[in-house]
Amino acid sequence: MDPKPTNPLVNLPGAIIIAAAIVAIAIIWARQPVKKAPVVSAPVETANIISLSPIRSDEHILGNPAAPIRLVEFSDASCPYCKNFNPTLDHVMAKYGATGELAWVYRHYPIQDSSGALLHQNAQRQAEALECVASLGGNAKFWEFEKAWYTAIPLDGATRTSDVDQKEIFRIAKDAGIDTVALNDCISSGRFKPDVQKDYLDGINAGVNGTPTSFLVLSKPAGAYVEKFISASILQYRLQKDLLFLSNDKKIISMSGSMPENLVKGLIESILTEQKAAASANNN
Repeated sequence: MDPKPTNPLVNLPGAIIIAAAIVAIAIIWARQPVKKAPVVSAPVETANIISLSPIRSDEHILGNPAAPIRLVEFSDASCPYCKNFNPTLDHVMAKYGATGELAWVYRHYPIQDSSGALLHQNAQRQAEALECVASLGGNAKFWEFEKAWYTAIPLDGATRTSDVDQKEIFRIAKDAGIDTVALNDCISSGRFKPDVQKDYLDGINAGVNGTPTSFLVLSKPAGAYVEKFISASILQYRLQKDLLFLSNDKKIISMSGSMPENLVKGLIESILTEQKAAASANNN
């Protein structure tokens, strides 16, 4: 069946209304603000920038100052974790310091709370005592005192009174052959307080927020071999990534906390292996 014809005049008013509506909608739509497609930015990786001040020749350095690896430790002399970590560094130095491949640099970090008060009440005085020992006996006596101190201080040493702490300082100094009268004058004068504070501020700038925190300063940027070792160690020891990481320029490795001896030795070994491989390739 053919469709029934319609009269166009009968439907004209309706057509006019519909057309007007379409025009109105078009005008309204044209006035709508243009919605831009959302811009999706590529994810930005957080740069591991470590602002560690350069190692000076007049610092407390054990081992070869020109070693290809230099370990800068920020330590609080009352910190029980620093006490636990000290034998690890002694063992590491016995292996790699003896060959001239590693040096240990000691810097002070008497921990302060958010209000600026010492977390361990005797830590500032202990740090100044270490500086005084160095001024009276030289670098060798500093390290002799440092080792004896961390061996003698108990794990709960941070809670002992200042009188007991002072007696222990002078006992160890006397055993190391330091003039205790001169030591007392030096500590009482506070002459090394600025030096300790300088170390502390350097630690703040380097991102230190607890002790011990150590930085392995490399003579050459680390490569893929070292990076793989760091990644594997994070998994093996179930570490948070902010506790062990390579700086953005790959010249400094940050270690926060009393790291296991095997991890520290393995890390140093990976660095030396990579450096020796690079040297061999350059010679061929």
